[in-house]
Amino acid sequence: MDIRFSESAPSTIGVEWELPLVDRATGDLTPRAPAVLAAVRERLDDPDRVTEELLTNTVEVVTGVHDSVGGATRELSGIIGEVIDAADPLDAQLMCSGTHPFAQWDQQEITPDSEHYTTLIDRTRWWGRQMLIWGVHVHVGIDDRDKAVPIMNAMLGYVPHLQAFTASSPFWAGTDTGYASNRALMFQQLPTGGLPPQLGAWANFEEVVGDLVHTGVIDGVKDLRWDIRPSPGWGTLENRVSDGISTLHEVGAVTALVQCLVTESSDRIDAGETLPAMQPWFVRENKWRAARYGMDAEIITNVAGDERLVTDEVHDLVARLDPVAERLGCQEELHHLDTMIERGASYQRQLAVAQENGGDLRAVVQHLVGELRDSL
Repeated sequence: MDIRFSESAPSTIGVEWELPLVDRATGDLTPRAPAVLAAVRERLDDPDRVTEELLTNTVEVVTGVHDSVGGATRELSGIIGEVIDAADPLDAQLMCSGTHPFAQWDQQEITPDSEHYTTLIDRTRWWGRQMLIWGVHVHVGIDDRDKAVPIMNAMLGYVPHLQAFTASSPFWAGTDTGYASNRALMFQQLPTGGLPPQLGAWANFEEVVGDLVHTGVIDGVKDLRWDIRPSPGWGTLENRVSDGISTLHEVGAVTALVQCLVTESSDRIDAGETLPAMQPWFVRENKWRAARYGMDAEIITNVAGDERLVTDEVHDLVARLDPVAERLGCQEELHHLDTMIERGASYQRQLAVAQENGGDLRAVVQHLVGELRDSL
């Protein structure tokens, strides 16, 4: 299968942010996305910047192509502000996390009149219906399709960093799961979900996609739900590791990290270097550790099996990437990762709010609503 990789300016970025809607009075999820979408699209110059998702309780905000993280976050802030204003008369509020603290999956509505979503649920059934989860996807432009697979392989070494810092799904249907990111392990139950295979070259990617299409597993590349994947139509590498991120500042920090890592890898290829890739079994273990322990995860750092606390790794990684961030104009956003170490990840803040309120998860929802609003 010949898969064309679109031309894309290197290091350009785009962000997709999935946002659940909750009822103002109860804090439970509410199926008001169709009405919110209709209202907000009248407010926007480009109505395609806000789209529907699998469930009628969710809207997705999509940026245009940006050269800088600051440009992307400013656009996100403006669009989300309009969504909040459109949702307010409908008694709906926006929040974001990887899962809702107490909502029940079997009470949610599938978006109607969507062949794509109907087909997905028909095939995946019980597991597909349970996908009451949200994430943030970051695209970074790559100037040569032959770089896409080596950079994807190298980026797998940073899955635990991204997973731990964005972990925001400690609760599932009212239960404290004991995981920082329950979403991470839920999502990989879908066909083609989870970690991608480590491939040698673009031709191997084409072969995998061809085999999956031929056997009816997918209809096309868009049906690959890998945590990191090439996005040929956009000419990007797409990071899908992150849980739903609770604040705009944290979205900026994670976007800066992904942009810098992809850019650094591209630069190394241009310099004639071979990018490092970690053993698949180490990558799997690292993802599990980050999902389970979050910011307290001891992760495997190299092929020799050395281990280190993920927050110490990220602190040093920020220092290493600082020259790249200076060139890209995202130093402030990248260094917010150190602030996240000090303040804790979203899952930690949610657990603290629940404890402070005697286990009342409605207080967690209002905390998430307030965090998002105040960060814009």
